[in-house]
Amino acid sequence: MTDFSAGQAVWTSKLKEVFGETVELEDGQGKSSVYDIIAEFEVGDRAYAVLAGSGKGAGQEILRITVSPDGLPELESIEDDEEWEDVSELYDELTFPADESE
Repeated sequence: MTDFSAGQAVWTSKLKEVFGETVELEDGQGKSSVYDIIAEFEVGDRAYAVLAGSGKGAGQEILRITVSPDGLPELESIEDDEEWEDVSELYDELTFPADESE
């Protein structure tokens, strides 16, 4: 298990610099949807984006940011459940820090 902590994370804006405030993604069936880029951060040697869909019942998605051979950022699903859980917990920690002092 990878233990990420808020102290290791760095906020970034690579997607917003290239795509603006929104990004259009296509699902496995070829349907396109527009997502707002809520947050981007790096931890260790990986980068992640938090996206929010539009419409009723649309939730947030956490995706890994990779770099294409031509140098542009791309998004990919996080297939590993443990990695997804670690990143999700880290994002919660970054956005809702504990009030306790250690």
